[in-house]
Amino acid sequence: MKAVILAGGLGTRLRPYTFFAPKPMLPLGDRPLLEHILLGLKDHGFTDAVITVSYLRRAIEDYFRDGSDLGMKIEYVRSDGPMGTGGQLKTVEGRVDDRFLLVYADMYVEADFRKLVEFHESKKGLATVLVMPYRETLKYGFLDSDDQGRLVDWREKPEFKGWINVGCYVMEKRFLDYIPAGKMFGMDEAFRLAMKAGEPIYLHRSEGDFVDIGDKKSYMAAYNKYLQKLGRIL
Repeated sequence: MKAVILAGGLGTRLRPYTFFAPKPMLPLGDRPLLEHILLGLKDHGFTDAVITVSYLRRAIEDYFRDGSDLGMKIEYVRSDGPMGTGGQLKTVEGRVDDRFLLVYADMYVEADFRKLVEFHESKKGLATVLVMPYRETLKYGFLDSDDQGRLVDWREKPEFKGWINVGCYVMEKRFLDYIPAGKMFGMDEAFRLAMKAGEPIYLHRSEGDFVDIGDKKSYMAAYNKYLQKLGRIL
């Protein structure tokens, strides 16, 4: 089974870091995030990868080349500009033959991908989304009032928790039929179209850890985490 990695985003929320390097090539510890992702995939038996590239694509292509240094086979699909996650995925249509694993290049997920694949195969659905538990405590209190403005409830620093999408899926190739070619399109839009058509889509709940570098705050938190990890190794 091939792994598809979406690495064509502009990384606007991480500027100025991404003026000279695409977001997947920002360092985490001693190597770029994308290398962590590829090595994690290899550890779970995925050695054939397709990477979608666009912004500063040569930084990715020149670093990984054909993947042989990692013991993998890597090919690239280029787009000329931003396409959205769904639009990026559509560009690999000619490079996948059947079922594939999809991961985002700005998320590093520590989970058992083989269990995800086994779950998907057992359900025989169109797609399976890997979800992980997440909780967030707000730093402000919520105050509620009635129609007259009288205080009726005070929720100090409420906590929200649930299962979130961590940018990892198993999909059948026909999922791409729900994405139009050559236009900006979100992954959520593709899923909504598939659900509206009655397609079976499942969630696979997984314990584990994930690193998100979507913005400066989350990137610095992830960077410091990996520095501490690297220090323990050394």
